Amino acid sequence: MKRHLFLSLLLALFATSALAADQVKIEPAFWWSGMKNPELQLMVYGKDIAGYLPSINYPGVQLKSSVALESPNYLLIYLDVANAQPGTFDITFTQGKKHFKMPYELKARKANADQIKGFDSSDVLYLIMPDRFADGDPSLDQIPMRTEYKIDRNNPNARHGGDLAGIEQHLDYIEDLGVTAIWLNPVLENDMKGGSYHGYATTDYYRVDPRFGSNEDYKRLIDKTHQKGMKVVMDMIFNHCGSDHPWMKDVPSHDWFNNLDHYVQTNHDKEAYFDPYVSDYDKNAMINGWFVPTMPDLNQKNPHVAKYLIQNSIWWIEYSGVDGIRQDTYPYADVDMMHDWCEAVELEYPDYNIVGEAWMNYTIGSAYWQRGSRLNFGKDTGLKSVMDFRLMGIAHDVFHADGGLQGVFEHLCYDYVYPDINHVLRFLENHDTDRFLREMPKSSDDLYAYKQGITFLLTIPGIPQLYYGQELLMNGTKEKSDGYIRLDVPGGWAGDKVNQFEASGRTAVQNEAWTFMQTLLKWRKGNEVIAKGKMKHFMPNHGVYVYERSLNGKRVVVFMNGSSKAVELPLDRYAESLQGTAQGKDVLTGRTVALGTSLSMKAKEILVLEL
Repeated sequence: MKRHLFLSLLLALFATSALAADQVKIEPAFWWSGMKNPELQLMVYGKDIAGYLPSINYPGVQLKSSVALESPNYLLIYLDVANAQPGTFDITFTQGKKHFKMPYELKARKANADQIKGFDSSDVLYLIMPDRFADGDPSLDQIPMRTEYKIDRNNPNARHGGDLAGIEQHLDYIEDLGVTAIWLNPVLENDMKGGSYHGYATTDYYRVDPRFGSNEDYKRLIDKTHQKGMKVVMDMIFNHCGSDHPWMKDVPSHDWFNNLDHYVQTNHDKEAYFDPYVSDYDKNAMINGWFVPTMPDLNQKNPHVAKYLIQNSIWWIEYSGVDGIRQDTYPYADVDMMHDWCEAVELEYPDYNIVGEAWMNYTIGSAYWQRGSRLNFGKDTGLKSVMDFRLMGIAHDVFHADGGLQGVFEHLCYDYVYPDINHVLRFLENHDTDRFLREMPKSSDDLYAYKQGITFLLTIPGIPQLYYGQELLMNGTKEKSDGYIRLDVPGGWAGDKVNQFEASGRTAVQNEAWTFMQTLLKWRKGNEVIAKGKMKHFMPNHGVYVYERSLNGKRVVVFMNGSSKAVELPLDRYAESLQGTAQGKDVLTGRTVALGTSLSMKAKEILVLEL
């Protein structure tokens, strides 16, 4: 009797020590039936979960394999859901006589979910750093997180409390400006000791940072942006995560990261991909080194890591309906995996667009990364869109100088190296660069660089990208820190002395700049000539740069005087673009401009003529 009682107590003890469903986490938390790729990876996390055997009994769901990693607290389950209908099924985890069940849902896809049309050259992207745009929900400013942080708007490098609600509340402002797409710096959880207000040190790939809002808030923002006829681009990072990610507290396997035992700093030698003389040492340091000590380098050569990241991106597209992706630090990740990722996304969403941050300071280096490039030795990247960092650097010099626009003319001469110029993202500034304006213009006379730069950006081939506050003449350099180029928009926080989201809160110079940009943006919206038209340009003459955009018999000719002197410009050399047209309508002013034998242009004057 005593022996039986002892055995009963022992069995009860073992039973109570078994894992329970509320002690286990599964990523992704749900999936969808009907995806073109039938394979689904589930990452299961719980104490000693690797010792459990999973099983599933649901029509159309096949358990292909389960993979135990070095840490006993992870288990990867690979499923084939090709023939599964939407519904919820149990995953049973068994270890000896112990077992527990976890429900898992396959959702039904929305109608036409695979027909998302990505951003393209008809769009203008407006880049927003959520922490610095507007604080729409002050209750989120100071909430419990794993790591301590402090809201301090007096510190340019601290969190300031901007959130998704703040962006949502100012969608009318963004729409009225005339842009067609919003690119948000990363919104996923960055629960980091250093604050990581910028979002580039992810600590949870399936959770919006709660200081910005919830997953549902993010989805609602996208829905409301769509209602206004605009798109949203999501910023993703595959190269690294944050050092406070749970993976660093409980490492799944030694090869989940690169250089886990011994810190190796990346040398940023992005030329290593095509340098004919590169050493293995330098190339390995570039690809496998850590970006910074707080951003551990993920090993995308590990097929489980690769699958996790690829699947995560598809989950966010399907869940939120986000219209495009900007991928951070593109060349730092494994090139083969990134190619596979581009293919995987386009398999599910054929009209999607991804732009990769390949920060190369010359055109050939950027073109190497675009798919179809003749420069990458037949090793196609699969990447549809790339970023033109070289233009940004040239523009900072040329448009602020006196004497002509030869630099931008010469830059566009090299557009021939791009397989698809209409999928090149072009910009004057972003969250990583000095502002285009180093200081605030004092009067209308000081707006010449701003006006010429904006006009050029919005009328040349490619996808233009603006940076929040550019329309308000935000200025400065990152000489002290990056925080100085990521300042708050005045009026985005309760108690701000001025509200620059309203014309009444802006100076006369700011309103002139804002209206100038708005005029061009609204004219550009739906303008096929600018979005898709051919480009023809003429060497600068007398300091004046002239170029034409044309499509289906329609023409726009831009005259831009880069000189601080008035010019009487002979028009005979532009006959092939003017085609005998006697006059043109200036988009910027609405006035009619006579086109005779010559054209009188004021110092730094711009004409955007519809012929």
